[in-house]
Amino acid sequence: MKKLGEHLYVYQDTCQVYIIKNNDRAVLVDFGSGDVLDALEGIGVAKVTDVLVTHHHRDQIQGLKKATDLGIAVWVPHQEQELISNADELWQRREIYNNYNNRQDRFSLLHSVSITGTLKDYDTVKRNGIEFTILPTPGHTTGSISIAATIDSQKICFTGDLIYPGGKLWSLAATQWTYNGGEGLPHHVLSLLALKEQNFDKLLPSHGDILDSKETVLESIDLLVERLSRLMKLRRQNPRLFLLRDNPYEHITEHVLFNRTSMANSYVLISKSGKALFIDFGYDFMAGPAAGSDRSSRRPWLYTIPKLFTDYGVTKIDACIPTHYHDDHVAGFNLLKKVYHTRILCPENFADLLNSPENYDLPCLWYDPIPVDEALGLGQKITWEEYELILHPLSGHTRYAVAIEFMADGKKILCTGDQYADGDGLFCNYVYKNKFEADDFFNSAQLYQRIQPDILLSGHWQSLNYKDTYARELEALGKEVSELHKSLLPLGEDTVLTDDFFATFHPYQLQVKEKETFSVKIEITNPFRHRVPVQVQLVLPEGFHSKHDKTSFEKEMGAQENASFTIEITAPKESVHRARIGCDLTLGDIRFGQQAEMLVTVCKQKSK
Repeated sequence: MKKLGEHLYVYQDTCQVYIIKNNDRAVLVDFGSGDVLDALEGIGVAKVTDVLVTHHHRDQIQGLKKATDLGIAVWVPHQEQELISNADELWQRREIYNNYNNRQDRFSLLHSVSITGTLKDYDTVKRNGIEFTILPTPGHTTGSISIAATIDSQKICFTGDLIYPGGKLWSLAATQWTYNGGEGLPHHVLSLLALKEQNFDKLLPSHGDILDSKETVLESIDLLVERLSRLMKLRRQNPRLFLLRDNPYEHITEHVLFNRTSMANSYVLISKSGKALFIDFGYDFMAGPAAGSDRSSRRPWLYTIPKLFTDYGVTKIDACIPTHYHDDHVAGFNLLKKVYHTRILCPENFADLLNSPENYDLPCLWYDPIPVDEALGLGQKITWEEYELILHPLSGHTRYAVAIEFMADGKKILCTGDQYADGDGLFCNYVYKNKFEADDFFNSAQLYQRIQPDILLSGHWQSLNYKDTYARELEALGKEVSELHKSLLPLGEDTVLTDDFFATFHPYQLQVKEKETFSVKIEITNPFRHRVPVQVQLVLPEGFHSKHDKTSFEKEMGAQENASFTIEITAPKESVHRARIGCDLTLGDIRFGQQAEMLVTVCKQKSK
């Protein structure tokens, strides 16, 4: 144990555990093996109220169960919560053989530990009389945070393994987030430069000596950034990093900006009053995605937003609208709302997807609900500041999408999301799981011809100037896609649907208590252009039962009609993770079998 100040101590363990003492109470930053608990009496600490964790690695938290057994509140990075609270599940599902994912997500706990809550980026939380600010600092891990506070009249920051004294890193292997990449290197640089701008008096790392003066902080950051830059150049990693950091936006027109740093393109419409409207906002300054698709592999942040205020005269991030629901287009919406009080506006055809992602079995869903402030109607003029926008349904890449039309600086602009891909805009970017239908791209070609935009803004590719020849090429592509699907699929001209599944559960995922009765809805689509009788048979796992033991339903359905059946089901007496409830479907004389499933997790009743 070493005293650093009147209220601040450090204990050397598998990592450095920091103790912020207030009277006889203390908050710990990171926990190590937990041996620190045996040393606290010697400094007059009678009770630890909270543990704040900077990242999930085992050297930081391997003894964490000792804290939870004592009733200490445990707070972990929001992006890494499942790596701690669901560690057992991680070990069951993580690839071992033929594994091309070198992320150090397995350097986490050997067994799950219950957490009190999460530390969300940009939050300020008060614990034991001290205010702590959570800073996103990816690099060592995708979800790493640094924790800023004013203690003993000094502005300090607990940095985890972001920096080691003398311009070094505790680990270079941890920066390899894919099989042979170096994605953590540029993220380290971006995080370090962001910390440098905060002008801290001290940095307190998880390993190595404390950087105990402003001069030492600046020297260490500058030296580490210089070394990492050289390694990035050698590694051919992010050659434009510093250029993009200095100039993240470029003009499409005077009042329409393109964010050059985002994983999926996002655009900014600026009004005369200085307000800004974002069209899509997923992963700002994506310096390289990590392998995997779990929450800890994806990290939104607000890195480039300050540039809008300093360089482009923006006074307020007023609103944001998505072209479609995919995570790379909406992941940052909740952060915009929290930090800048941005209103989330969403086309009505997928507002429920943002509000309740657990209800759907679709690709690229964001992990958390994104509360929509206003659902926008389709095909009607919507006024924002001096602009009028029209949202057009744009099924193709996904059924849950729109094209956004507006005039700016004398140009008619159409934001089209991910409908067409590649630099020439002549690749039909369809995904069957996204509910693509055969005629979608013929319909979108006709929409483009009707609107006649001057500029097309896409979700991942460069902007295009619209030409009549392009419109004719799109129409020919659309016809070919439609004809090929109808000639290849056995239902052929009898349906426009390309999906293999005509039954779905709503919600798709549900968490209930033991013996709880809950309602689910089975939604059926008749894909045929004629009426058919429909038979639905519910398939329940052992221990579940339906009200009055009713498990079969029949109905006559019209051509391409949608119908639904609502069922009440009672959960078993014991807990179970992701029990599967199925639906066996017959349409006319074709038995499709168990077309749909839903996942139900049954949790133990808490003791009173």
